[in-house]
Amino acid sequence: MSLSIVHSRAQIGVDAPAVTVEVHLANGLPSLTMVGLPEAAVKESKDRVRSAIINSGLQFPARRITLNLAPADLPKDGGRFDLAIALGILSASVQVPTLTLDDVECLGELALSGAVRAVRGVLPAALAARKAGRSLMVPRANAEEACLASGLKVIAVDHLLEAVAHFNGHTPVEPYVSDGLIHASKPYPDLNEVQGQLAAKRALLIAAAGAHNLLFSGPPGTGKTLLASRLPGLLPPLAESEALEVAAIQSVVSCSPLSHWPQRPFRQPHHSASGPALVGGGCGISK
Repeated sequence: MSLSIVHSRAQIGVDAPAVTVEVHLANGLPSLTMVGLPEAAVKESKDRVRSAIINSGLQFPARRITLNLAPADLPKDGGRFDLAIALGILSASVQVPTLTLDDVECLGELALSGAVRAVRGVLPAALAARKAGRSLMVPRANAEEACLASGLKVIAVDHLLEAVAHFNGHTPVEPYVSDGLIHASKPYPDLNEVQGQLAAKRALLIAAAGAHNLLFSGPPGTGKTLLASRLPGLLPPLAESEALEVAAIQSVVSCSPLSHWPQRPFRQPHHSASGPALVGGGCGISK
């Protein structure tokens, strides 16, 4: 079959909209054309994918290849589509059965050797894949993070050949079994460390108990930030939904896979920070 479809996920903030990787092989001079609003890192994937397929001992088709990342109006960036593109090319050239790709979503960046590297934003993609009723193939380094989406079937691979052997049925990869993220975390700053400030400490306790907003006002050096930093330690542990929300944000902004169960975050922007500095800005909506 000269047409194949592989499912993947983009990253837009903490959302993971679905992306369909469509690959078509046609007669003509060997070439590879990619459409669908790919940014520079995605355009460069054609060179990574070609080398990964060849160095894995597989055949890269010497035909006219058209890659479409749908929907066409959704910006795509990063190397997260490498694995899906490679599997799409192999499927279109009848090296991987097309039907085995229908119920799986794929994420992963490929090295030139065919190794599958970790990517950012796996947890939002895992939650979206679970909602869509599909399993998720990810780099092994991201498997623990993906397993935070309970009930999701996670397939962890280290190399393109593992993925090919799995879909061909030669060496099926067993669903990844999570060891669980480490729950041991650093203690929060203790309110007992604050001397005096009885009225402010009383306000913190009332705000924490009743889930109220709280505003500290005063000149620099009076302890506003010190007091505010003690508030997370007064709050109950994160519920699962809250922890997943915090973990999804960490998954998007951190270059390393999630390794610890998240804590309640505390941020202290400088008093001179502008509005765009607080909420972000510019043309990179996924940054």
